[in-house]
Amino acid sequence: MARFSADKPGTHIRFGPAGWDYPDWAGKVYPAPKPKGFDPLRYLSRYFQTIEINSTFYRPATAEVARGWAQRVGERDQFRFTAKLWRRFTHERDTAWTREDVDSVRAGFDALATAGKLGAVLLQFPWSFRNDERNREWLRDLARAFREYPLVIEVRHISWNEPDFYAELAAGRIGIVNLDQPMFRNSLPPSARATSSVGYIRVHGRNYKDWFRKTAGRDERYDYLYSAAELKPWAERTKALALEPSVTDVYVVNNNHFAGQAVTNALMLEAQVTRQPVKAPETLLKAYPEELSRLI
Repeated sequence: MARFSADKPGTHIRFGPAGWDYPDWAGKVYPAPKPKGFDPLRYLSRYFQTIEINSTFYRPATAEVARGWAQRVGERDQFRFTAKLWRRFTHERDTAWTREDVDSVRAGFDALATAGKLGAVLLQFPWSFRNDERNREWLRDLARAFREYPLVIEVRHISWNEPDFYAELAAGRIGIVNLDQPMFRNSLPPSARATSSVGYIRVHGRNYKDWFRKTAGRDERYDYLYSAAELKPWAERTKALALEPSVTDVYVVNNNHFAGQAVTNALMLEAQVTRQPVKAPETLLKAYPEELSRLI
């Protein structure tokens, strides 16, 4: 696990990608063809200390599935998952959720927490989610419903950039996500802010052309490879978060997943923060030699 030591030693910093199951990672992140019995999650956990679970955004994980995830990384004592909350709570807000909705989500999260593998639950809201009283109340209700988990909230619109909002999160011990995204007129800008013991960074890419294009697919929207110079400010923000007095754990997640770019940039960020050599899959070294050859 990556550690950053300065005036506040001992803070845990975990780097990793969002997700692990992408067809376009074959031959780049993973060997192609894959050996018999190849487990991409176990394989990726050799290189990273965290992975953000994407599938829980689309449907809740059963307890059985979540226990399987925990078992597959069980040999990595310090590995922690972060997991997106089901979109029913963040993107489908026309009707109130039910107790059954909440219970279905808790089943998987509880299994990860019991195994000691749940680092944070991510409440990811779209750019269209603006700061008004109705939405603030929605957030308060969500925080109450899932208060037993370490929560972090991602909002993308500039209207949320207000001291009273951050103060309310801090009072509830809810983390705020610091994000890199294409900067349009009303986009929330980069930051290094902590409102709980969990510091969280999400690096999405800067694909301006496809970010808001309605016909763009997920791969197109997140198709972006950062240069070392573009990542350097985020390495500095990561170190700043780790030095916050209240912060014990920092998660740095790359979401620019297409063609293994998230894996490449996560390794680059780890090397910049720790100033130590990093391990990388051989296939990735061949796919991105310019970016990775100097890090090993």
